[in-house]
Amino acid sequence: MQKTIAFFLFTILFSIALNAQQPKKPNSSEIFESIKKLNFLGSVLYVAAHPDDENTRLISYLANNVHARTAYLSLTRGDGGQNLIGPEIRELLGVIRTQELLAARRTDGGSQRFTRANDFGYSKHPDETLDIWNKTEVLSDVVLAIRQFKPDIIINRFDHRSPGSTHGHHTSSALLSLEAFEASGEANKYPEQVKTYGTWQPKRAFFNTSWWFYGSQEKFDAADKTNLLSVDVGVFYPSSGLSNTEIASFSRSQHKSQGFGNTGTRGSELEYIELLKGDLPKDKSNLFDGINTTWTRVKGGKAIGELLSKVENNYDFKNPSASLPNLVKAYQLVSKLEDKHWRIIKTEELKAIIYACSGLYIEAVADTNHATPASSVNVNLEIINRNSSKVVLKNIILPDNTSVEKNINLTANTNFNFKEILQIPENQQPTTPYWLNETGSLGMYKVTDKSLIGLAETPREFFYAFELHIENTTISYKKPVVFKLNDPVKGEVYKPFEIIPEAAIKLSDKVFIFNTNDTKLIPVTIKAGKNQLKGTVSLNAPENWKVSPRQHEIEITNKGQEKVVVFTVLPPLTNSEGYISPEIKVGTKTYSKELIEMDYDHIPYQTVLLPSESKVVKLNIEKRGANIAYIEGAGDVVPESLGQIGYSVTVMDPESISTENLKGFDAVVIGIRAYNTVDVLKFKQDILFEFVKNGGNMIVQYNTSHRLKVDQLAPYDLKLSRDRVTDEFAEVTFLEKNHPVLNNPNKITSKDFEGWTQERGLYFPDEWAKEFTPILSMHDKDETPKTGSLLVAPYGKGYYIYTGLSFFREFPEGVSGAYKLFANLLSIGK
Repeated sequence: MQKTIAFFLFTILFSIALNAQQPKKPNSSEIFESIKKLNFLGSVLYVAAHPDDENTRLISYLANNVHARTAYLSLTRGDGGQNLIGPEIRELLGVIRTQELLAARRTDGGSQRFTRANDFGYSKHPDETLDIWNKTEVLSDVVLAIRQFKPDIIINRFDHRSPGSTHGHHTSSALLSLEAFEASGEANKYPEQVKTYGTWQPKRAFFNTSWWFYGSQEKFDAADKTNLLSVDVGVFYPSSGLSNTEIASFSRSQHKSQGFGNTGTRGSELEYIELLKGDLPKDKSNLFDGINTTWTRVKGGKAIGELLSKVENNYDFKNPSASLPNLVKAYQLVSKLEDKHWRIIKTEELKAIIYACSGLYIEAVADTNHATPASSVNVNLEIINRNSSKVVLKNIILPDNTSVEKNINLTANTNFNFKEILQIPENQQPTTPYWLNETGSLGMYKVTDKSLIGLAETPREFFYAFELHIENTTISYKKPVVFKLNDPVKGEVYKPFEIIPEAAIKLSDKVFIFNTNDTKLIPVTIKAGKNQLKGTVSLNAPENWKVSPRQHEIEITNKGQEKVVVFTVLPPLTNSEGYISPEIKVGTKTYSKELIEMDYDHIPYQTVLLPSESKVVKLNIEKRGANIAYIEGAGDVVPESLGQIGYSVTVMDPESISTENLKGFDAVVIGIRAYNTVDVLKFKQDILFEFVKNGGNMIVQYNTSHRLKVDQLAPYDLKLSRDRVTDEFAEVTFLEKNHPVLNNPNKITSKDFEGWTQERGLYFPDEWAKEFTPILSMHDKDETPKTGSLLVAPYGKGYYIYTGLSFFREFPEGVSGAYKLFANLLSIGK
């Protein structure tokens, strides 16, 4: 039991340091703030549904002002959202948003947890959400988080009493949190957890309310506030020169894929907390009032508290190492506590502070960021004691648990380096997000290894442990193997050390549309994870699809090098759909996964392994026009998808939009949320409308009314709303059966709306000028019909079309009806 708890807490406590772009090097003021946190033994768990739901102002306040252990439990990883920084959606977006949450917690001082719930997209009611999620399993994950983290206080971001009035995931997070509040203290609920972590009963549960939940500031001012507490989160921290709200804005701004860049504020700002369970604090400005958060809450803790108070009161900002004797004494006492929970937590906190006060710097740097099983890697170990404190390096424990005796006195400011060779085991599994290792369901990720449930990311495998003698006490520090390089522009850049397969394989596109009986050349790219890779490449295809040649023999000389082989695929004569998947056989092993690498400046470099497969569709599709100008918005694969059906697509820089540059194009397509993200479009609307007037077609994909960059979205009045249809199976009614977009050049029928994924569409207009013709009607269960999903208006010699249909989701899934309908939109009037 102790080993399991230690593993979990170690992973949580070190997750920030493991994957940060650079190791944290606290200054004297930051060390002092950490010392103050040593003397607070209280915990808060903040609960919501998605990345970016959390209130960073409150999390930062609790972590940095109250000094409480503060964690955010996000039930999902945000896979169903949109991506404003790149083309990644679904699973890959979930990886990005996971890392953005970790970056946010590194900023505001909290820690991060998840459940296995999959963000399947917008849901209008918790009944639907909990039906698609496995309620029993998600509830067990929330209970697990409570039993592991042991919060005194739980704070919900959303109101459990308002089902159907907001996102179903939001309400579900509150409902599950309150149910788990009770269940976590009951031994008969999820008894397999109790064996390892015991039960835990939080003292209080709150709802983080505000005027917004009341509908207006006036209604909130008039509301009964008997059960409400208020805290001023606008406090100023002289040690950092920042207000709490400024730190919170930096944290919030880490959610870059969602476009949540936030400007800092200063001054008093109240947050309101409504009591839901437990006793109401007498001091309504103190969430922990009546809860013992001192060292006296644990047996044997009084002496520790007195000692650490002495450290705090006598701290020397000019010489933090002067605190070492008492810090080490406290470490010795804490390591003997009977209370395993606080013993593990405070031991790790003390170790980190002792490390900082000692001026120590330790790292283990590999000479590559990628290695394969059964390979060896050169690792440089560096250790330096940068002040006069007496530190002796006793031993280095290698990743295979071999101990290497050193007995070196680390003289002040002298750098010591050791060269090691890291042997990667032959059976070592590749590094990839653990929740993507197996195929889950629409609502749940499948995680067979129960010890991983709740963790933000896959634990690192390779560490070097340095056993040091500090103040006559042995303290061990584990450092993960990392990789660093010098970038000519960025300077020192760190990357995680990853294990990759000796070969990865991918197809050039996720969908291949065959709109004739002709063959297509399908490129397959093989990437070598090692030098001198030799193998045989083949391509699996559905029945009645023919592939030639049967296989390619390949040889790649250098690790990291790629080679492309081409297969010829002949479709069947009739309409058909299926999947193709490449594989490479190397010796006795076969590899069929794609290695996806994501490198964004605000999060650590990521590698993800996913099955390599693409959909092939034989579809008799016709089109009019040939040349398309595409204005990119928040990132999608629509340009590539249009190329699949034979259009010539030019991605145009918005700055270059001009009457002259638009000549020769049959249509202009505006990417998703372009009018929310591209400032220059506000100056280009007249040019685009003139293009339509002269005979071009303009198709505008969905935008939101929030942060709209243009005053006039269309040549006629058009007002966006939050209307959406989240049921991808919702019946679609044709309002204008004879309209050209439903008939020419392709006949659109109800069958073309089969197989849609995640949703029908989102952010439909709800008001429009008489010049627009609504084409479709659809609605979710128990709702009124929504008719704004596809609006067509003639303007001059051309057509302006606005659509909230989710083509950007359907194209990557190879939904044939979506391709046919979009071809008709491009072809209208041609």
